[in-house]
Amino acid sequence: MQEHDNQTAISVQDITKIYRLYNRQRDRLWESLGLDFKKNYKEKHALSHVNFEVKKGETVGIIGTNGSGKSTMLKLITGVLTPTSGQIHVDGRISALLELGAGFNMEYTGIENVYLNGTMIGFTKEEIDQRLQSIIDFADIGDYINQPVKSYSSGMFVRLAFAVAINIDPEILIVDEALSVGDVFFQSKCYRKFEDFKREGKTILFVSHDLSAISRYCDRAILLNQGDKVYEGTPKEAIDIYKKVLVDQFHKGTGTADAAAADAQSEEGGKSAGNMWKDMFPVNPSLVEYGEKNAEIFDYGLYDEKGLPTSNFLKGSSFTVKMKIRARETVLEPIFAFTIKNLKGIEICGTNTTMEKIPVPTMKAGDEHVVTFTQKIDLQGGEYLLSLGCTGYQDGMFRVFHRLYDVISLTVVSSRDTVGFYDMNSVCELDPQDESEQ
Repeated sequence: MQEHDNQTAISVQDITKIYRLYNRQRDRLWESLGLDFKKNYKEKHALSHVNFEVKKGETVGIIGTNGSGKSTMLKLITGVLTPTSGQIHVDGRISALLELGAGFNMEYTGIENVYLNGTMIGFTKEEIDQRLQSIIDFADIGDYINQPVKSYSSGMFVRLAFAVAINIDPEILIVDEALSVGDVFFQSKCYRKFEDFKREGKTILFVSHDLSAISRYCDRAILLNQGDKVYEGTPKEAIDIYKKVLVDQFHKGTGTADAAAADAQSEEGGKSAGNMWKDMFPVNPSLVEYGEKNAEIFDYGLYDEKGLPTSNFLKGSSFTVKMKIRARETVLEPIFAFTIKNLKGIEICGTNTTMEKIPVPTMKAGDEHVVTFTQKIDLQGGEYLLSLGCTGYQDGMFRVFHRLYDVISLTVVSSRDTVGFYDMNSVCELDPQDESEQ
Protein backbone atom coordinates (compact mmCIF):
# COMPACT_ATOMS: atom_id res chain seq x y z
CA MET A 1 0.00 0.00 0.00
CA GLN A 2 1.30 3.45 -0.94
CA GLU A 3 2.21 5.74 1.98
CA HIS A 4 0.51 9.11 2.22
CA ASP A 5 2.25 12.31 3.31
CA ASN A 6 0.47 14.67 5.67
CA GLN A 7 -0.13 17.14 2.83
CA THR A 8 -2.39 14.77 0.88
CA ALA A 9 -6.12 15.20 1.50
CA ILE A 10 -7.42 12.64 -1.02
CA SER A 11 -5.50 9.78 -2.62
CA VAL A 12 -7.15 7.70 -5.36
CA GLN A 13 -5.11 4.62 -6.26
CA ASP A 14 -5.94 2.42 -9.27
CA ILE A 15 -9.68 2.71 -8.75
CA THR A 16 -11.98 0.57 -10.87
CA LYS A 17 -15.76 0.44 -10.49
CA ILE A 18 -17.74 -2.18 -12.41
CA TYR A 19 -21.53 -2.37 -12.40
CA ARG A 20 -23.35 -5.57 -13.23
CA LEU A 21 -26.31 -5.03 -15.53
CA TYR A 22 -28.85 -7.86 -15.32
CA ASN A 23 -31.44 -8.60 -17.98
CA ARG A 24 -33.94 -9.77 -15.36
CA GLN A 25 -34.35 -9.05 -11.66
CA ARG A 26 -34.59 -12.75 -10.85
CA ASP A 27 -31.09 -13.28 -12.29
CA ARG A 28 -29.77 -10.88 -9.68
CA LEU A 29 -31.66 -12.72 -6.94
CA TRP A 30 -30.53 -16.20 -8.03
CA GLU A 31 -26.90 -15.10 -8.19
CA SER A 32 -27.08 -13.49 -4.73
CA LEU A 33 -28.40 -16.80 -3.37
CA GLY A 34 -25.69 -18.78 -5.17
CA LEU A 35 -28.29 -20.67 -7.22
CA ASP A 36 -27.11 -19.65 -10.67
CA PHE A 37 -23.62 -20.42 -11.95
CA LYS A 38 -24.12 -18.75 -15.33
CA LYS A 39 -23.05 -15.21 -16.09
CA ASN A 40 -26.45 -13.61 -16.69
CA TYR A 41 -25.24 -10.02 -16.66
CA LYS A 42 -23.15 -7.55 -18.58
CA GLU A 43 -20.33 -5.61 -16.98
CA LYS A 44 -20.23 -1.84 -17.26
CA HIS A 45 -16.90 -0.20 -16.36
CA ALA A 46 -17.88 3.12 -14.79
CA LEU A 47 -14.22 3.77 -13.89
CA SER A 48 -11.07 1.99 -15.05
CA HIS A 49 -7.76 2.18 -13.12
CA VAL A 50 -8.04 5.85 -12.19
CA ASN A 51 -5.24 7.49 -10.15
CA PHE A 52 -4.89 11.01 -8.74
CA GLU A 53 -4.16 12.95 -5.57
CA VAL A 54 -5.57 16.16 -4.12
CA LYS A 55 -3.27 18.11 -1.82
CA LYS A 56 -4.59 19.91 1.26
CA GLY A 57 -5.73 23.41 0.33
CA GLU A 58 -6.12 22.61 -3.38
CA THR A 59 -9.24 23.18 -5.45
CA VAL A 60 -9.56 20.47 -8.09
CA GLY A 61 -12.32 20.15 -10.66
CA ILE A 62 -13.52 17.03 -12.46
CA ILE A 63 -15.07 17.45 -15.90
CA GLY A 64 -16.37 15.08 -18.56
CA THR A 65 -19.47 14.21 -20.54
CA ASN A 66 -22.50 12.52 -18.98
CA GLY A 67 -21.62 8.90 -18.16
CA SER A 68 -17.89 9.55 -17.93
CA GLY A 69 -17.72 8.49 -14.26
CA LYS A 70 -17.57 11.87 -12.50
CA SER A 71 -20.38 11.36 -9.99
CA THR A 72 -19.35 7.75 -9.43
CA MET A 73 -15.89 8.96 -8.45
CA LEU A 74 -17.29 11.41 -5.90
CA LYS A 75 -19.54 8.74 -4.41
CA LEU A 76 -16.56 6.41 -4.05
CA ILE A 77 -14.53 9.10 -2.30
CA THR A 78 -17.37 9.88 0.11
CA GLY A 79 -18.00 6.19 0.83
CA VAL A 80 -21.46 6.05 -0.72
CA LEU A 81 -20.15 3.38 -3.12
CA THR A 82 -17.45 0.72 -2.74
CA PRO A 83 -14.83 0.33 -5.47
CA THR A 84 -14.51 -2.96 -7.34
CA SER A 85 -10.73 -2.66 -6.95
CA GLY A 86 -8.21 -0.08 -5.83
CA GLN A 87 -7.90 2.06 -2.72
CA ILE A 88 -9.02 5.52 -1.62
CA HIS A 89 -7.48 7.37 1.32
CA VAL A 90 -9.11 10.52 2.76
CA ASP A 91 -7.50 12.68 5.44
CA GLY A 92 -10.00 15.17 6.87
CA ARG A 93 -13.68 15.63 7.65
CA ILE A 94 -15.77 15.68 4.47
CA SER A 95 -18.90 17.63 3.66
CA ALA A 96 -20.43 16.25 0.47
CA LEU A 97 -22.92 18.19 -1.63
CA LEU A 98 -23.96 15.26 -3.79
CA GLU A 99 -27.65 14.53 -3.41
CA LEU A 100 -28.96 17.50 -1.46
CA GLY A 101 -31.47 16.60 1.23
CA ALA A 102 -31.06 12.84 0.76
CA GLY A 103 -31.15 12.34 4.55
CA PHE A 104 -34.14 14.59 5.23
CA ASN A 105 -37.30 13.27 6.89
CA MET A 106 -40.23 14.90 5.10
CA GLU A 107 -42.40 14.79 8.23
CA TYR A 108 -39.85 16.70 10.36
CA THR A 109 -39.59 20.48 10.50
CA GLY A 110 -36.61 22.28 9.01
CA ILE A 111 -35.06 22.72 12.47
CA GLU A 112 -35.54 19.02 13.29
CA ASN A 113 -33.88 18.05 10.00
CA VAL A 114 -30.90 20.28 10.80
CA TYR A 115 -30.36 18.33 14.02
CA LEU A 116 -31.05 15.00 12.29
CA ASN A 117 -28.47 15.68 9.57
CA GLY A 118 -25.93 17.07 12.02
CA THR A 119 -26.23 13.94 14.16
CA MET A 120 -25.80 11.72 11.09
CA ILE A 121 -22.60 13.60 10.24
CA GLY A 122 -21.29 13.03 13.75
CA PHE A 123 -21.90 16.31 15.58
CA THR A 124 -23.10 16.57 19.16
CA LYS A 125 -26.20 18.62 20.00
CA GLU A 126 -23.96 21.35 21.43
CA GLU A 127 -21.97 21.54 18.17
CA ILE A 128 -25.17 21.79 16.14
CA ASP A 129 -26.47 24.49 18.51
CA GLN A 130 -23.37 26.57 17.70
CA ARG A 131 -24.00 26.32 13.97
CA LEU A 132 -27.80 26.55 13.96
CA GLN A 133 -28.13 30.30 13.50
CA SER A 134 -25.60 30.32 10.62
CA ILE A 135 -27.61 27.57 8.90
CA ILE A 136 -30.91 29.41 9.40
CA ASP A 137 -29.44 32.70 8.14
CA PHE A 138 -27.87 31.05 5.08
CA ALA A 139 -31.05 29.16 4.09
CA ASP A 140 -33.13 32.35 4.54
CA ILE A 141 -36.52 30.63 4.30
CA GLY A 142 -38.19 32.60 7.10
CA ASP A 143 -40.79 30.96 9.32
CA TYR A 144 -40.82 27.88 7.12
CA ILE A 145 -37.83 26.68 9.13
CA ASN A 146 -40.38 25.63 11.78
CA GLN A 147 -42.72 23.91 9.31
CA PRO A 148 -42.60 20.27 8.06
CA VAL A 149 -40.27 19.90 5.10
CA LYS A 150 -43.08 18.29 3.08
CA SER A 151 -44.69 21.75 2.88
CA TYR A 152 -41.57 23.31 1.26
CA SER A 153 -41.26 24.35 -2.33
CA SER A 154 -38.39 22.69 -4.22
CA GLY A 155 -36.43 25.95 -3.95
CA MET A 156 -36.78 26.13 -0.15
CA PHE A 157 -35.85 22.46 0.16
CA VAL A 158 -32.53 22.82 -1.67
CA ARG A 159 -31.73 26.07 0.15
CA LEU A 160 -32.02 24.38 3.52
CA ALA A 161 -30.18 21.25 2.37
CA PHE A 162 -27.34 23.35 0.97
CA ALA A 163 -27.20 25.49 4.11
CA VAL A 164 -26.86 22.41 6.31
CA ALA A 165 -24.12 20.88 4.14
CA ILE A 166 -22.09 24.07 3.71
CA ASN A 167 -22.09 25.26 7.34
CA ILE A 168 -20.63 22.25 9.18
CA ASP A 169 -17.06 23.56 8.88
CA PRO A 170 -15.57 20.66 6.87
CA GLU A 171 -11.89 20.23 6.07
CA ILE A 172 -12.76 18.80 2.64
CA LEU A 173 -15.70 20.02 0.55
CA ILE A 174 -16.97 17.74 -2.23
CA VAL A 175 -19.51 19.20 -4.62
CA ASP A 176 -21.49 17.68 -7.49
CA GLU A 177 -23.16 20.44 -9.52
CA ALA A 178 -24.74 21.77 -6.30
CA LEU A 179 -23.63 25.39 -6.81
CA SER A 180 -26.41 25.94 -9.36
CA VAL A 181 -29.29 25.46 -6.89
CA GLY A 182 -31.98 28.04 -6.13
CA ASP A 183 -32.45 31.49 -7.66
CA VAL A 184 -29.70 33.76 -8.93
CA PHE A 185 -29.31 35.53 -5.57
CA PHE A 186 -28.93 32.27 -3.67
CA GLN A 187 -26.44 31.04 -6.28
CA SER A 188 -24.41 34.20 -5.69
CA LYS A 189 -24.42 33.47 -1.95
CA CYS A 190 -23.28 29.89 -2.63
CA TYR A 191 -20.36 31.08 -4.75
CA ARG A 192 -19.32 33.60 -2.08
CA LYS A 193 -19.27 30.77 0.46
CA PHE A 194 -17.25 28.72 -1.98
CA GLU A 195 -14.72 31.55 -2.27
CA ASP A 196 -14.58 31.81 1.53
CA PHE A 197 -13.62 28.14 1.67
CA LYS A 198 -10.79 28.74 -0.80
CA ARG A 199 -9.47 31.71 1.19
CA GLU A 200 -9.53 29.59 4.36
CA GLY A 201 -7.28 27.04 2.64
CA LYS A 202 -9.84 24.22 2.65
CA THR A 203 -9.61 21.35 0.18
CA ILE A 204 -12.29 21.40 -2.53
CA LEU A 205 -13.11 18.74 -5.10
CA PHE A 206 -16.01 19.42 -7.39
CA VAL A 207 -17.76 18.23 -10.52
CA SER A 208 -19.31 20.82 -12.80
CA HIS A 209 -20.48 21.33 -16.37
CA ASP A 210 -19.88 25.04 -15.82
CA LEU A 211 -16.51 25.40 -17.51
CA SER A 212 -16.26 29.02 -16.37
CA ALA A 213 -16.41 27.86 -12.75
CA ILE A 214 -13.71 25.26 -13.45
CA SER A 215 -11.50 27.93 -15.04
CA ARG A 216 -12.19 30.51 -12.31
CA TYR A 217 -11.83 28.46 -9.15
CA CYS A 218 -9.67 25.41 -9.83
CA ASP A 219 -5.93 25.01 -9.36
CA ARG A 220 -6.05 21.80 -11.40
CA ALA A 221 -8.61 19.87 -13.41
CA ILE A 222 -9.14 16.19 -14.15
CA LEU A 223 -10.87 15.08 -17.35
CA LEU A 224 -12.69 11.74 -17.36
CA ASN A 225 -13.95 10.14 -20.55
CA GLN A 226 -15.83 6.81 -20.60
CA GLY A 227 -14.40 5.85 -17.22
CA ASP A 228 -10.75 6.68 -18.06
CA LYS A 229 -8.70 9.58 -16.76
CA VAL A 230 -7.50 11.18 -19.99
CA TYR A 231 -5.94 14.35 -18.58
CA GLU A 232 -4.84 15.92 -15.30
CA GLY A 233 -3.30 19.37 -15.21
CA THR A 234 -4.19 23.00 -15.82
CA PRO A 235 -7.88 23.90 -16.20
CA LYS A 236 -7.16 25.51 -19.59
CA GLU A 237 -5.57 22.36 -21.05
CA ALA A 238 -8.34 20.18 -19.58
CA ILE A 239 -11.01 22.39 -21.16
CA ASP A 240 -9.19 22.37 -24.51
CA ILE A 241 -9.18 18.55 -24.57
CA TYR A 242 -12.79 18.42 -23.31
CA LYS A 243 -13.83 20.53 -26.30
CA LYS A 244 -12.43 17.80 -28.56
CA VAL A 245 -14.26 15.11 -26.58
CA LEU A 246 -17.56 16.97 -27.05
CA VAL A 247 -17.30 16.83 -30.85
CA ASP A 248 -15.80 13.33 -31.10
CA GLN A 249 -12.38 14.69 -32.06
CA PHE A 250 -10.46 13.24 -29.11
CA HIS A 251 -8.27 10.23 -29.77
CA LYS A 252 -6.80 8.51 -26.75
CA GLY A 253 -3.09 9.16 -26.45
CA THR A 254 -3.02 12.23 -28.69
CA GLY A 255 -2.76 14.62 -25.75
CA THR A 256 -3.01 18.32 -26.55
CA ALA A 257 -0.66 18.43 -29.52
CA ASP A 258 -1.58 20.57 -32.47
CA ALA A 259 -1.79 17.34 -34.44
CA ALA A 260 -5.31 17.10 -33.08
CA ALA A 261 -6.19 20.14 -35.14
CA ALA A 262 -5.01 18.33 -38.23
CA ASP A 263 -7.25 15.40 -37.30
CA ALA A 264 -10.15 17.80 -37.00
CA GLN A 265 -9.52 19.57 -40.29
CA SER A 266 -9.70 18.58 -43.89
CA GLU A 267 -8.73 20.52 -46.98
CA GLU A 268 -12.10 22.22 -46.80
CA GLY A 269 -11.10 23.90 -43.54
CA GLY A 270 -12.41 22.23 -40.43
CA LYS A 271 -14.60 19.53 -41.89
CA SER A 272 -14.04 15.98 -40.64
CA ALA A 273 -13.62 13.53 -43.47
CA GLY A 274 -16.94 12.13 -44.61
CA ASN A 275 -19.02 14.38 -42.31
CA MET A 276 -20.87 17.64 -42.59
CA TRP A 277 -19.59 20.37 -40.28
CA LYS A 278 -22.94 20.53 -38.49
CA ASP A 279 -22.76 16.79 -37.71
CA MET A 280 -20.06 17.59 -35.14
CA PHE A 281 -22.38 19.79 -33.06
CA PRO A 282 -25.51 19.21 -30.97
CA VAL A 283 -27.93 21.05 -33.24
CA ASN A 284 -31.03 22.47 -31.56
CA PRO A 285 -33.97 20.16 -32.43
CA SER A 286 -36.35 23.09 -31.80
CA LEU A 287 -34.58 25.60 -34.04
CA VAL A 288 -36.73 28.03 -35.99
CA GLU A 289 -36.20 27.74 -39.76
CA TYR A 290 -37.89 29.71 -42.52
CA GLY A 291 -37.33 31.43 -45.86
CA GLU A 292 -37.95 31.07 -49.57
CA LYS A 293 -34.94 28.77 -49.99
CA ASN A 294 -33.81 30.47 -53.22
CA ALA A 295 -30.48 30.11 -51.47
CA GLU A 296 -30.07 27.63 -48.63
CA ILE A 297 -27.66 27.41 -45.68
CA PHE A 298 -26.91 23.71 -45.83
CA ASP A 299 -23.88 23.43 -43.55
CA TYR A 300 -22.35 25.39 -40.67
CA GLY A 301 -19.96 25.13 -37.75
CA LEU A 302 -18.01 26.89 -34.99
CA TYR A 303 -14.22 26.75 -34.62
CA ASP A 304 -11.71 27.94 -32.05
CA GLU A 305 -8.46 29.77 -32.78
CA LYS A 306 -6.68 26.46 -33.38
CA GLY A 307 -9.21 25.49 -36.02
CA LEU A 308 -10.87 22.85 -33.82
CA PRO A 309 -14.63 22.42 -34.12
CA THR A 310 -16.17 23.34 -30.76
CA SER A 311 -19.00 25.25 -29.13
CA ASN A 312 -16.91 26.18 -26.05
CA PHE A 313 -14.66 29.24 -26.16
CA LEU A 314 -12.37 30.99 -23.71
CA LYS A 315 -13.32 34.65 -23.28
CA GLY A 316 -10.77 36.85 -25.04
CA SER A 317 -9.91 34.22 -27.64
CA SER A 318 -10.72 34.26 -31.36
CA PHE A 319 -13.46 32.10 -32.85
CA THR A 320 -14.89 31.53 -36.29
CA VAL A 321 -18.44 31.07 -37.57
CA LYS A 322 -18.55 29.17 -40.87
CA MET A 323 -21.48 28.43 -43.15
CA LYS A 324 -22.05 27.03 -46.61
CA ILE A 325 -24.74 28.39 -48.89
CA ARG A 326 -26.08 26.79 -52.06
CA ALA A 327 -28.25 28.67 -54.61
CA ARG A 328 -31.30 26.90 -56.02
CA GLU A 329 -31.95 29.70 -58.51
CA THR A 330 -30.38 33.03 -59.41
CA VAL A 331 -29.92 35.22 -56.33
CA LEU A 332 -28.69 38.80 -56.74
CA GLU A 333 -25.91 39.83 -54.35
CA PRO A 334 -27.05 37.83 -51.28
CA ILE A 335 -26.23 38.94 -47.73
CA PHE A 336 -24.87 36.41 -45.24
CA ALA A 337 -25.24 37.07 -41.49
CA PHE A 338 -24.90 35.66 -38.00
CA THR A 339 -26.18 36.85 -34.62
CA ILE A 340 -25.61 35.72 -31.06
CA LYS A 341 -28.42 35.89 -28.51
CA ASN A 342 -28.59 35.19 -24.81
CA LEU A 343 -30.93 32.52 -23.45
CA LYS A 344 -33.68 35.12 -22.99
CA GLY A 345 -33.64 35.77 -26.74
CA ILE A 346 -31.97 39.19 -26.60
CA GLU A 347 -29.64 39.84 -29.54
CA ILE A 348 -26.21 40.60 -28.09
CA CYS A 349 -24.06 40.97 -31.19
CA GLY A 350 -23.69 39.97 -34.79
CA THR A 351 -22.78 41.18 -38.24
CA ASN A 352 -23.26 40.47 -41.95
CA THR A 353 -21.31 40.69 -45.19
CA THR A 354 -22.80 44.11 -46.05
CA MET A 355 -21.82 45.62 -42.68
CA GLU A 356 -18.34 44.17 -43.16
CA LYS A 357 -18.22 45.67 -46.69
CA ILE A 358 -17.70 42.28 -48.32
CA PRO A 359 -19.47 42.26 -51.70
CA VAL A 360 -21.06 38.94 -52.61
CA PRO A 361 -21.51 38.32 -56.34
CA THR A 362 -24.73 37.09 -57.85
CA MET A 363 -25.23 33.35 -57.34
CA LYS A 364 -26.67 31.13 -60.05
CA ALA A 365 -28.45 27.83 -59.49
CA GLY A 366 -25.96 25.28 -58.18
CA ASP A 367 -23.39 27.86 -57.04
CA GLU A 368 -21.97 27.41 -53.54
CA HIS A 369 -20.24 29.87 -51.25
CA VAL A 370 -18.39 29.40 -47.98
CA VAL A 371 -18.47 32.42 -45.68
CA THR A 372 -16.41 32.76 -42.50
CA PHE A 373 -16.67 35.36 -39.75
CA THR A 374 -13.65 35.43 -37.42
CA GLN A 375 -13.64 37.66 -34.35
CA LYS A 376 -12.52 38.01 -30.74
CA ILE A 377 -15.11 36.95 -28.17
CA ASP A 378 -15.41 39.31 -25.23
CA LEU A 379 -18.84 38.18 -24.06
CA GLN A 380 -19.25 37.40 -20.37
CA GLY A 381 -19.02 33.76 -19.34
CA GLY A 382 -22.26 31.89 -19.97
CA GLU A 383 -24.52 30.21 -22.51
CA TYR A 384 -25.54 31.80 -25.80
CA LEU A 385 -27.40 30.86 -29.01
CA LEU A 386 -26.17 31.24 -32.60
CA SER A 387 -28.46 32.22 -35.48
CA LEU A 388 -27.58 32.27 -39.19
CA GLY A 389 -29.17 34.04 -42.12
CA CYS A 390 -29.10 34.53 -45.89
CA THR A 391 -31.11 37.47 -47.20
CA GLY A 392 -31.01 39.90 -50.12
CA TYR A 393 -32.96 42.14 -52.45
CA GLN A 394 -34.97 40.94 -55.44
CA ASP A 395 -36.96 43.34 -57.59
CA GLY A 396 -36.24 46.12 -55.11
CA MET A 397 -37.81 44.17 -52.23
CA PHE A 398 -36.04 42.78 -49.18
CA ARG A 399 -36.25 38.98 -49.22
CA VAL A 400 -35.43 36.30 -46.66
CA PHE A 401 -33.92 33.32 -48.47
CA HIS A 402 -33.07 31.21 -45.44
CA ARG A 403 -32.83 31.79 -41.71
CA LEU A 404 -31.83 29.39 -38.94
CA TYR A 405 -32.61 30.77 -35.48
CA ASP A 406 -30.93 29.38 -32.32
CA VAL A 407 -29.28 26.61 -34.31
CA ILE A 408 -26.30 25.90 -32.00
CA SER A 409 -25.67 26.80 -28.36
CA LEU A 410 -22.23 28.10 -27.48
CA THR A 411 -20.51 28.50 -24.13
CA VAL A 412 -18.09 31.25 -23.18
CA VAL A 413 -15.65 30.17 -20.48
CA SER A 414 -14.42 33.03 -18.34
CA SER A 415 -12.20 33.39 -15.27
CA ARG A 416 -13.23 37.04 -14.85
CA ASP A 417 -16.62 38.58 -15.56
CA THR A 418 -17.65 42.21 -15.43
CA VAL A 419 -21.03 43.97 -15.57
CA GLY A 420 -23.29 43.65 -18.60
CA PHE A 421 -23.11 41.56 -21.76
CA TYR A 422 -19.53 42.12 -22.81
CA ASP A 423 -16.19 42.96 -21.25
CA MET A 424 -14.74 46.42 -22.00
CA ASN A 425 -11.30 45.11 -20.97
CA SER A 426 -10.84 48.00 -18.56
CA VAL A 427 -7.44 48.59 -17.00
CA CYS A 428 -7.88 49.62 -13.36
CA GLU A 429 -5.06 51.30 -11.44
CA LEU A 430 -4.80 52.51 -7.87
CA ASP A 431 -2.23 55.13 -6.90
CA PRO A 432 -2.32 55.61 -3.10
CA GLN A 433 -1.59 59.22 -2.17
CA ASP A 434 0.55 60.21 0.79
CA GLU A 435 -1.55 62.42 3.11
CA SER A 436 1.36 64.86 3.35
CA GLU A 437 1.05 65.50 -0.39
CA GLN A 438 -2.61 66.41 -0.21
